[in-house]
Amino acid sequence: MIRTRLLVRGLVLAAAVAAVAASTAAGTPDITRTRVEQALAPTFANLYVQQAAILGIPGITVSGIDASAACDRGGPKVADVGPGTDWICMVSFNDDEHQLQIGKFEVQIRADSTYVAGGPSKIIGLATITDKKTQQDVPNPVFEFDGTLNPDQP
Repeated sequence: MIRTRLLVRGLVLAAAVAAVAASTAAGTPDITRTRVEQALAPTFANLYVQQAAILGIPGITVSGIDASAACDRGGPKVADVGPGTDWICMVSFNDDEHQLQIGKFEVQIRADSTYVAGGPSKIIGLATITDKKTQQDVPNPVFEFDGTLNPDQP
């Protein structure tokens, strides 16, 4: 009788785990280089505009930044697909002085198609910046940021 209860509990647990795994996998779009690049660049550009506003730099727009990303996962011997902590993206953009900047961003992509990206402080600043209006230190929105891959993109 105890053996039967353990067997039933084991089967119920296995079924629950299988159901969760199936539903998670079914709702997750493929993680591809194209999706990563197309998600990272506009997210960065929007946050760069926010950073400029905090710093009191006028006239910075998403279109003026003209951000783009070129991403690679784990080097030439690893396919540029799937989740992992080994994605590297080179983000190119025009800074507030209209100079082309290229920064290496380390990107961690989760199986649920969300990501965390962090870039070089030499180009994007430190973790905190001083708000021009309040003179208070605030988090730098482009120092480390997260986003989601668009499931509607190929």
